[in-house]
Amino acid sequence: MGTIGAFDEIWGHGGPTTPRPEFDALSRWVADTPRDELHRRQQSAEAAFRQLGITFAVYGDNDAAERIIPFDIVPRIFLHQEWASLSEGLVQRVQAINAFLEDIYGERRILAEGLIPPELIFRNDQFRPEVAGIRPPHGIWAHICGIDLVRTGPDQFFVLEDNARTPSGVSYMLENREAMLRLCPELFREFRVAPVDSYPDRLLETMRSVAPGGNANPVCVVLTPGHFNSAYYEHSFLADSMGIELVEAADLVVDDDFVWVQTVGGRVRVDVIYRRIDDDFLDPLTFRPDSMLGVPGLMAAYRAGNVALINAPGNGIADDKAIYSYMPEIVRFYTGQDAKLPNVETWRCREPQALKYVLDNLPDLVVKLVDGSGGYGMLVGPTATKQEIADFRAALIAEPHRYIAQPTLALSTVPTLVEQGLAPRHVDFRPFVLTGSDGVRVVPGGLTRVALREGSLVVNSSQGGGTKDSFVLLEDGAPGQRQSQSQSQRQGV
Repeated sequence: MGTIGAFDEIWGHGGPTTPRPEFDALSRWVADTPRDELHRRQQSAEAAFRQLGITFAVYGDNDAAERIIPFDIVPRIFLHQEWASLSEGLVQRVQAINAFLEDIYGERRILAEGLIPPELIFRNDQFRPEVAGIRPPHGIWAHICGIDLVRTGPDQFFVLEDNARTPSGVSYMLENREAMLRLCPELFREFRVAPVDSYPDRLLETMRSVAPGGNANPVCVVLTPGHFNSAYYEHSFLADSMGIELVEAADLVVDDDFVWVQTVGGRVRVDVIYRRIDDDFLDPLTFRPDSMLGVPGLMAAYRAGNVALINAPGNGIADDKAIYSYMPEIVRFYTGQDAKLPNVETWRCREPQALKYVLDNLPDLVVKLVDGSGGYGMLVGPTATKQEIADFRAALIAEPHRYIAQPTLALSTVPTLVEQGLAPRHVDFRPFVLTGSDGVRVVPGGLTRVALREGSLVVNSSQGGGTKDSFVLLEDGAPGQRQSQSQSQRQGV
């Protein structure tokens, strides 16, 4: 599917000569800046990213370890009122996700009411019976959520999927802003842009707020699987930005149901762990016994209430794509309100009538694994080959419960710098929502991912997509973005 008919967020439906009135200044900036200069600035940003080691694995590529996420110099812009409306919907959705997780691992009222088929929970690989009956500190399960949004028109936003396990990409949001501040300072004089560089401070506040036992000075760490992980840069970046330790499993030990980290000054008790390790590998005594990445006894300490884990184990059930299809009912059940951010229409292939419809319309649909991520295990019907469609047809017939399907949306586009100049490219958006004992915060920005291949709808970084800075405009009279000199100097950009 190409970009024909898609809504462009800067140009509207009118094209470069008649941009949307709010973005006339951006259109003028693009027109007045020579193309060679735009390319030079973009290449400068990517050179800085390469120097910093901002890489992401594109699996299947021989040079995956050396691949940076491509960066685009033309920002995406959200108007103040657009953002206010989105924020309300994001807060509501994340509150419902937390209530759902608390319920599913506790009283299970939603199952007793018959709103969700029990087998969708209990036969789901992402449901962790080992967690049932555990209440995390302060009753918060999803401390960090990345809610993927797509747009189809001026006021049409949809949730594409919920990421409640270990959503990544926030370091790219922050580094993209640093690059734009350095390379395009004139844009920040033209637009009053909400800053994003307070995110590490907000994240640390969230971590500290959920420490067990009311500790006024909790010890927080980031737990990484190690430098071979595709998102290792982000792990080290966030630990460094928050001023806390980046640790691996070998650095931690559990003794008498307390977690300790070995430092040069001796053993120190750990209160909060931001873990970037999947449930399966978190604790070999509870989950996979062959895990070399986890901490033996960590779940015992968690069950005893002696450590907070961010995000909580078992969260994968909330971002399963079959559960996603029930999110309108989930939001209504736990909040008493209709969802302010709608889902994309979804067919659950486990249901015979839905399966029949999907099989009859495969060339027009997007089909996804319910537990898939990163753009893997997905069919985009309009751009698929006959063989790919045939393979998916066989997989659907063999295991229909593993798949959902959605219409192929005309995702919005944003002007993007390509070799020939500017061209519309499809985008999605991942804002980040933090939930602590002190409330829910939506960062005024996020990760805009852009499908760099013409006509492509697949924006995932792991599939070769790129990123843009996302400007959220402040109300008139509010102070705008200011350059963070100390951060720029620290990072050497």
